[in-house]
Amino acid sequence: ARPPQQSGPAFPPPPSQYPQHPSAPPQEGSSLPAKFKKLFSDPLSVVLVVVIVVALVFAGLLGAELYARNRADTVVAGVVECVVQDDATASFGVLPPFLMQHMSGHYTNIHIETAGNQVRDAKGMKLNLDINDVRLQDSANSSGTIGSLVATIDWSSDGIKQTIQGAIPLIGSFVSGVTTNASEGTIELEGALGSITAKPQVVDGSISLAVQQVTGLGFTLPRESVQPALDAFTSTLTKNYPLNIKADSVSVTDSGVQSRLSTQNASMPKQTDDPCFGKF
Repeated sequence: ARPPQQSGPAFPPPPSQYPQHPSAPPQEGSSLPAKFKKLFSDPLSVVLVVVIVVALVFAGLLGAELYARNRADTVVAGVVECVVQDDATASFGVLPPFLMQHMSGHYTNIHIETAGNQVRDAKGMKLNLDINDVRLQDSANSSGTIGSLVATIDWSSDGIKQTIQGAIPLIGSFVSGVTTNASEGTIELEGALGSITAKPQVVDGSISLAVQQVTGLGFTLPRESVQPALDAFTSTLTKNYPLNIKADSVSVTDSGVQSRLSTQNASMPKQTDDPCFGKF
């Protein structure tokens, strides 16, 4: 007689017959290095991986470049703002990258521009400054050199009036307006009692105002006292420039006076007493 058949479910198949769950650890015989080898055997995959790595490296360098450049612009602008007592912007040359310039201590060019409200006591004065070939090299007497520095200064007629009113005794109290004559190269200081016509010019690397004519002030202000007063005024604004900066030219425009100053192959001082350079 046959043995009775057992009822109930059959035994489950061995575990090896179950499908592998995606999250399960690899079974013996499946090798991750083998999968990577297969991945990198595909030329397209290799190219994609290289592109991704290069993009990540470039993004990191770009971020560092932008941060360092922005920081340098902010620091230089802050120093200039402290010196001239006006808002300013600064920017370093695009090439080579700023990080390379900073590591080498050689800055190709720096451009600085002020807002035009004032340069210290000179109201209505705007400064544009281009500095080239700056090399930071410590020595016994200097902290580096500047290949060239060119400053363009625009001084508005209204700014000249405000500055003279607050800076020149006697004359300032008479001045109520300033007009320019570009064709004659002169400026006229106007007042209710008369006027003073002066010609801006470069004298020994500084800018002076040479009196051309005085009208209507004979009984109020001696003419011989006008020129010394203007000389004292321009002396406080234009003499004793740092870095051996000299005035190259000055011209009268329809809206004011424009001057150009420059220096070549200047040595930067080792130390400075100006507190503005120690704030940043």
